[in-house]
Amino acid sequence: MLAAAARHPISKDAVMIDSNENPLGPSQSAREAISAIIPQGGRYLDNLTDELIHTFAQQEGLHPEYVRAFPGSTPPLRFTVVAFTSPQKSYVTADPGFEAGMMAASATGARVVKVPLTKTYAHDVKAMLAAAPDAVLFYICSPNNPTGTLTPHSDIEYLVENKPKGSVVIVDEAYLHFSAAPSTLDLVKADKDVVVLRTFSKTYGMAGLRCGFAIARPDLLEKIMDRAGWNFMPITALVAASASLKDARLVPERRRINAAIRQETFQWLDRNGHSYIPSESNCFLLDTKRPGKQVIDAMAQQNIFIGRIWPVLPNHVRITVGTHDEMQQFQTAFQKVMSGATAFSLLPSRPAGSVRRNGVPLRS
Repeated sequence: MLAAAARHPISKDAVMIDSNENPLGPSQSAREAISAIIPQGGRYLDNLTDELIHTFAQQEGLHPEYVRAFPGSTPPLRFTVVAFTSPQKSYVTADPGFEAGMMAASATGARVVKVPLTKTYAHDVKAMLAAAPDAVLFYICSPNNPTGTLTPHSDIEYLVENKPKGSVVIVDEAYLHFSAAPSTLDLVKADKDVVVLRTFSKTYGMAGLRCGFAIARPDLLEKIMDRAGWNFMPITALVAASASLKDARLVPERRRINAAIRQETFQWLDRNGHSYIPSESNCFLLDTKRPGKQVIDAMAQQNIFIGRIWPVLPNHVRITVGTHDEMQQFQTAFQKVMSGATAFSLLPSRPAGSVRRNGVPLRS
């Protein structure tokens, strides 16, 4: 419901760099696996879930009981919040940060504590600890959405070792593979009070297929599953995810492609005097020097759909790293808007929460 400016009927040549999607889509091996499984689409085929979990667990040196599959990583985030928070047990997160957990905490009546990022845009773990002595959940997204910035592993370790007894740290690694940063799965292997979230939506290009993991100690997963219930996963997502995991070249190649286009974009912004927050992800925050909503609407008039704003940074908009051609079109349109060649100041700003794609509220 919060992703980029409202989308009216979109032309085929529109540039959509607003929702942190991967324009490359599923890998070739994933596409072939999807095609092969379609004739069995009338079956639940739950064995495919087991196969995916075992493949991932073997690759990461985990016991399969530490892994559960979900349609993406946002559902297990929400279920974790519902499982642990209450009016007496607070939820602590960064500001700006991904809001799905905050929304779930509001539903449980929990107090939501938002803590500003550090000067380097990392999670301020010491401030998070100080902000809520009654906290039961601490949410870390690294690289962070929307800033694309990393929180050092050592800081996350500090949070885990110094948090209130019985509380849990959620580490959202949705964007991890765009960076060279280490995972926090080692904390799960050490049986710490940590839940790690993974998704195939970003680096693997499977946002529309919906597949992800929650990784944690079995007792923590049991509490999450008590709230989540159980259902079958989409078989197309399962086989695509398994094929993607088995493709050893996929992640390094996509990391290289994303980093190259991101760096080209940053160099262009530097040459033209535009400010931004350096990112290690497939998105970044761009300083518009004016209300971001106006720029979002002006860019939409140029058929370029860019991301949303966060209330704490109203003059920044989130930009997804698209293809080379898409970012070239973004640059042309953005320069036109910022130079005053379009009457952006006369365009009405859309209210927060009006974000839609083809009339459907979005969340990313």
